[in-house]
Amino acid sequence: MRVPFSLALALTLVAVPVLAQAPPAVQEGRVLRIGIIGAGNMGAPMGLAWASAGHQVMFATRSPEELMELVRQGAPRVSVAYADAAAYFADVILLATPPVAFEQLGRDFGELMQGKVVIDISNPRVDRDGEITNQWLEQGTGEAMAEYFPGTRFVKAFNTVNPRNFANPIRDGVRVAVPIATNDREAAEITAALVRDIGLEPVQAGGLARAKDFDRGSPIWETGASAAEVREHLGVQ
Repeated sequence: MRVPFSLALALTLVAVPVLAQAPPAVQEGRVLRIGIIGAGNMGAPMGLAWASAGHQVMFATRSPEELMELVRQGAPRVSVAYADAAAYFADVILLATPPVAFEQLGRDFGELMQGKVVIDISNPRVDRDGEITNQWLEQGTGEAMAEYFPGTRFVKAFNTVNPRNFANPIRDGVRVAVPIATNDREAAEITAALVRDIGLEPVQAGGLARAKDFDRGSPIWETGASAAEVREHLGVQ
């Protein structure tokens, strides 16, 4: 597949950080290129937090000029581009759009995502996404959403947290936890490090099928649950 060269249209600010001031990902040699599809109340703060941690972040949008404030806030590690460019650029892709868009995203950009870590943070709702929501939740959104992105290293994570947890990651003296479900062990570790970069605590839940246990409406969904509470609910160590 020939990549449309909208990557050349990316609005990017580039600078080399002073080593003494280098953020964690730079100091630890684990800088990632992260493409974020969706710059709403979840995607935007997550992208800015990862840029602050030292990662290179590209927000995908149909109107790059509308996200220049995010570029300014995240300089020098944030850029914006069209979705094809973000998918091509990224090592890790964050899906921060309503899940009703996933089928089209998979058709349009799935080839560009092959072999890459794709993190789904979605929470399907009938009122927004339609009756297919019930089918997704019955199957479990980890496995259901992965079907739209075959050939990727699919991860379900971050769907149990609220945007306010990014600004206030501590509840009752402990960090808010993020359960992670994936069939790819390395993708799980990459995601766990990204969870910590945002200031939250990762909990490895197991394979994608386990995402059903922390989908919308579960006892740990948007409760600010701690790692101990999440492990107890999931029955993991």
